[in-house]
Amino acid sequence: MSVLEGSWKHEYIISNGIRLHYVTQGEGPLMLMLHGFPEFWYSWRHQIPEFAKNFKVVALDLRGYNESEKPPQQSAYVMSEFIKDIEGVIKGLGYESCVLAAHDWGGAIAWCFAYDRPSMVEKLIVLNIPHPARFIEGLRTPPQLLRSSYIFFFQLPGLPEWGLQVNDYAAIETAFLGMAVDKSAFSKADINAYKDAAAKRGALTAMLNYYRNASQSLARPQWGILETPTLMIWGENDTALGKELSYGTEAYVRDFSIKYIPNCSHWVQQEQPVLVNQYMREWLADYSVS
Repeated sequence: MSVLEGSWKHEYIISNGIRLHYVTQGEGPLMLMLHGFPEFWYSWRHQIPEFAKNFKVVALDLRGYNESEKPPQQSAYVMSEFIKDIEGVIKGLGYESCVLAAHDWGGAIAWCFAYDRPSMVEKLIVLNIPHPARFIEGLRTPPQLLRSSYIFFFQLPGLPEWGLQVNDYAAIETAFLGMAVDKSAFSKADINAYKDAAAKRGALTAMLNYYRNASQSLARPQWGILETPTLMIWGENDTALGKELSYGTEAYVRDFSIKYIPNCSHWVQQEQPVLVNQYMREWLADYSVS
């Protein structure tokens, strides 16, 4: 792989009873990074060396992805288990809290983790993932329902796995290059890395099980006000999640900031890494562990 791979380390940790793989670089306060679908730790390749200057950066492979363990039961892919995974990683690394940066499905987990374990999240950074309450509200509108129609396809048994792997995992390539505004952000090596991760035994079903349990994972009677300081970064040309889903987030977060990036897709930290890193660093300028 590219982008300074020699400067970071691949390690494993047992958390919540399963073996999770992560990449780490740097020393200091913990910055934990959570990827989305259909990705793995590699989504943060442009952020790891940048923030390793001031943090111990840990970019995790979520359960079911890439080199992390892949429990076979569909019931293993629910929010309560994801939250215990993240809690175990933070504690297992010897920390009590972290700066939590997350994108897509990782962002959904991060939102829920910040609500359920508020003392363990010093600051929250979410990229192109709405607050869960806003996403659920969005699904009641025809435009977002259309954008999210793939979720309904993912509920089918077997067929989505076949669709993702046919023709040398062409759907994985389409997910990135088809959505990206700046397609040069993804090299052939980058696309092959994502294909190789998806091709690992059991990975496709595990990845899809996040969606198959989504209604259970994101269902809550009420969300309340999140006290964790939160930065949202949003690529405005996201074809999967409409920009309007970011509106009104301040009703759910007491200390909320947002940065929009025009001419940028869902893959915001990969397509516009310099700007994303700048916004993250500026927002973290006054960071101190409480």
